[in-house]
Amino acid sequence: MPNYRSESIDRLFQGILTLKNIEDCYTFFDDICTIQELEALAQRLEVACQLSDGKSYIDINKATGASTATICRVSKCLNYGDGGYKTAIERLKLLGI
Repeated sequence: MPNYRSESIDRLFQGILTLKNIEDCYTFFDDICTIQELEALAQRLEVACQLSDGKSYIDINKATGASTATICRVSKCLNYGDGGYKTAIERLKLLGI
């Protein structure tokens, strides 16, 4: 269990869970994140998806522009983390995304 749990983070996650569609997500995340923060989050998920598909660091760097440090960190989370990336990737695949 993460050691940064707090009521305010719980509220953030509850707020995210209330979003009903992509448009809701765009409007919420446009308000709460900078474009750079949002792009960084999206890039990390894309890196995780490509690592899960067996792509090499070089191919992922070329496709996403992610640094090797970012790719390495995401890989570490995929292999030794709490399973958040794996859960999201599995659910995206079930949706055909």
